[in-house]
Amino acid sequence: MTSTTARTPAFPSKLPNVGTTIFTVMSALAAEHKAVNLGQGFPDFECAPELVNAVTAAMQAGHNQYPPMTGVPALREAVARKIEALHARAYNPNTEITITAGATQAIITAILAIVHEGDEVIVLDPCYDSYVPNIELAGGKAVRVPLTPGTFRPDFAKISAAITPRTRAIIINSPHNPSATIWTAEEMRQLEDLLAPTDILLISDEVYEHMVFDGAEHESAARFPGLAARAFIVSSFGKTFHVTGWKVGTVAAPAALTAEFRKVHQFNVFTVNTPVQHGLAAYLQDPTPYLQLPAFYQAKRDLFREGLAGSRFKLLPSTGSYFQCVDISAISDLNEADFCQWLTREVGVAAIPLSAFYGDGFDQRVVRFCFAKKDETLRAALERLRKL
Repeated sequence: MTSTTARTPAFPSKLPNVGTTIFTVMSALAAEHKAVNLGQGFPDFECAPELVNAVTAAMQAGHNQYPPMTGVPALREAVARKIEALHARAYNPNTEITITAGATQAIITAILAIVHEGDEVIVLDPCYDSYVPNIELAGGKAVRVPLTPGTFRPDFAKISAAITPRTRAIIINSPHNPSATIWTAEEMRQLEDLLAPTDILLISDEVYEHMVFDGAEHESAARFPGLAARAFIVSSFGKTFHVTGWKVGTVAAPAALTAEFRKVHQFNVFTVNTPVQHGLAAYLQDPTPYLQLPAFYQAKRDLFREGLAGSRFKLLPSTGSYFQCVDISAISDLNEADFCQWLTREVGVAAIPLSAFYGDGFDQRVVRFCFAKKDETLRAALERLRKL
């Protein structure tokens, strides 16, 4: 009998440049130092009990087996009604709405469905950290175009210059994570005009669609015919209803795009949690919760901004999402990443460096706080931050 040494075979990584995300790192550091975690973007408060009751009722009613691959019909119909009421565009719930396992799965599924080896996809830096790895997994190349430093507005001259014959798609995100800015109707029309003579597809990440402040409106791609005709529009029940751990999202897209999306969806997820879908369908019958969400989060934004008004943090505008960015230049000479580490360890508040959202680590002395927290959590953080 011959002895052999057990060996795990080596193989080339498909994502050689990807490590542990900044969100995991900072959340672990916050836990270690018992810091107030305003880093990772999730609420520390509960969802509405009516929503939990609706999901419980669905379980008790026996909705515990596979749903249709495309999503529970009642939920797809509710999503279509919601989009039409808010944005005046009718989507067929049978052929143009798909329920996904969160927005992150929706985005990678859309990318896998449309991106071929060597295709280029434009992303606007700073951007959410899943976009580029998704493109690379599909065999594509991410083409990073910076948003305007300081204002985070789209630079259409630079976007236009980045378009080549290999450009398959562009990903936009409004309200924007991490900068907390929103695209205007005029900017959406500029994008519509820019893409009109091309076959470039659009992935519109709209997970913070109900967090728009100061009387502004969310300018969904669904509102602009030239964009809607080429767009996968992604949203998230987790963000809207304070249930990020449920991981349920939606994609609205024209029938031809949806057909390709579902080819991938059926093999990388197949179906999404059945009782949660039924519970969400029942809860969506009343639009009040999502219509009141802008005021709910604006009050938290205002509490946080007012609490920092007397500090040396320079507040950047926060017009959408549940984030607040601040300039740290008057407080420290540290770079963003080191400042966030220091802030967590020595001050007891966790934040996220904006440089983590840039491909080249561009550092503009700005960090991001999340204010999707209980008022008492925000006050505890403010008490520590005001000392700086």
